[in-house]
Amino acid sequence: MKNTFLLLTFVLFGCVRNSLITAQATNDTRLKLIETEYKVKESDVAETLKYLTSDDLEGRETGTKGMVKAADYLEQFFKDNNIKPYFSSYRDTLSNFKTPAFNIVGYVEGNDPALKNEFVIISGHYDHIGIDKKGVNGDFINNGANDDASGTTAVAEMAKYFSSVKNNKRSILFVFFAGEEKGLLGSKHLAKKLKAQNFNLYAQFNIEMIGVPMKRNYLAYITGFDKSNMAGKINEYTGKNTIGFLPKEAEYQLFYRSDNYSFYNVFKVPCQSVSTFDFENFEFYHHVSDEFKVMNLPHMTSFIQELLPAVTQMANTPTHEIHMN
Repeated sequence: MKNTFLLLTFVLFGCVRNSLITAQATNDTRLKLIETEYKVKESDVAETLKYLTSDDLEGRETGTKGMVKAADYLEQFFKDNNIKPYFSSYRDTLSNFKTPAFNIVGYVEGNDPALKNEFVIISGHYDHIGIDKKGVNGDFINNGANDDASGTTAVAEMAKYFSSVKNNKRSILFVFFAGEEKGLLGSKHLAKKLKAQNFNLYAQFNIEMIGVPMKRNYLAYITGFDKSNMAGKINEYTGKNTIGFLPKEAEYQLFYRSDNYSFYNVFKVPCQSVSTFDFENFEFYHHVSDEFKVMNLPHMTSFIQELLPAVTQMANTPTHEIHMN
């Protein structure tokens, strides 16, 4: 009888285990199918990027009318793509800036009863430095295409993806920061605010300056490469050498110079920025010639497409596979 019971238990356990494995395999297959079938459109990338870099926005300096126009556009983008506001409205007013300015914050709720209480943040800053009083060859507007309309556009496309396919177990917060160029003000404000609300942050993936490609054997780099295992996990998720180590990033300590740091400083979890600006491939940093016409749209489109498997897995792994080193 005892042997029969043990045999029955073993058989039942084996059946349950095989069912779980089958379910996991089915889910993984479904996710990979979604990632393969979903296509980022270059025309959509161009539409968002072209508006954000238009002269009408006058360089999107925080606190100006141009910044408000950009915010209006991004808020409407969220509405059009069924991305809900995380707070009572999409506008998160900065508490650390003298004139009215705001982050734009939306989210897609997770579909897992437990994991939906954890969040991944996908972010970029939509502000820039505004008008150059001296100008260059009669051009006075710092349009900020690479810095960081390119990253803002990527965040928008990723938000559209998750809202469309609805395949995230964790909830995802999509944030367009203001005040980055003023000293990371938007991210400092929001990190402090969310921490006070016991926000459960798994990781932040911040996108900064991805408008032109690098001539290297990897697509992009992340800041603070050795601070977590994020780079390795992204490469595992994409199945490619997507993220590499850029020595200049470490030399200039870029980890501390973008909105990822504000969240790392408060939450002490993996919060890193991804970029393709390597100090050799773009000569118009904070320059009036950082315009739409010098952005590489095919590169931006393929960049977003290639990162979809990575952000999908960030939102779906049952455990915290990405962790601090």
